[in-house]
Amino acid sequence: MTPGPSNRCQERIVGGYAPVPHSIRYIVSIQTTERQHVCGGSLINKYWVITAAHCNIGHYSMMMIVAGDYSLTIYEGTEQEILPQHLVPHPEYNKTTNNNDIMLIKVRKLLVRSVFLSVPEGRMCRVSGWGYTSPNTGLIPATLRTVKLPIVSARNCNSSESFDGGITDNMICAGYSTGGKDACKGDSGGPLVCEGRVYGVVSWGKGCADAQFPGVYTAVDALMQAELAANGQM
Repeated sequence: MTPGPSNRCQERIVGGYAPVPHSIRYIVSIQTTERQHVCGGSLINKYWVITAAHCNIGHYSMMMIVAGDYSLTIYEGTEQEILPQHLVPHPEYNKTTNNNDIMLIKVRKLLVRSVFLSVPEGRMCRVSGWGYTSPNTGLIPATLRTVKLPIVSARNCNSSESFDGGITDNMICAGYSTGGKDACKGDSGGPLVCEGRVYGVVSWGKGCADAQFPGVYTAVDALMQAELAANGQM
């Protein structure tokens, strides 16, 4: 997750736990070719991964997609390392406002498929990733982490006590009114999943696990579905 405009974001999933190994089958680790974890992502069919546009580190030849991973430090024999074929960032992605912070990555072959739809307010969802687990250590955890969060209405998220109008129609907020649980940088691009469907990707925020500032996710909307359909992959 990246900081919002003029905001610094600490870098971890907060208040989460380690899930049963390989139980979250749709998540992938986006890494450099030197096997350094950069962002999370999620499989939406056997050829496409969805992530955040700010996870674009350059040419696709600089990236590697790792599916079937749980521990970033131990070889488990379940990993599938695949090089991307090309990147499709949202054409209207704005680095300043974080609007349309979403990107598709086409790969050679992946096996798991998920589905994405619009998300209702109040729905409990799950976000997963390899982001920092402590605000002070700056260390990526060895194993995948996950946390459940409720969807926050755009009205509440856009209130003067929160993001004060900074949330667009392309964004979803999720978090507790008491704070304490969240996703942040290091979890960028990872999936926000409700009842087995991908509704958003980790995008940005202000601080982490702050009661006034829920995490912000890019909504996986009809435009991305249209992009896939145009490429004959839906």
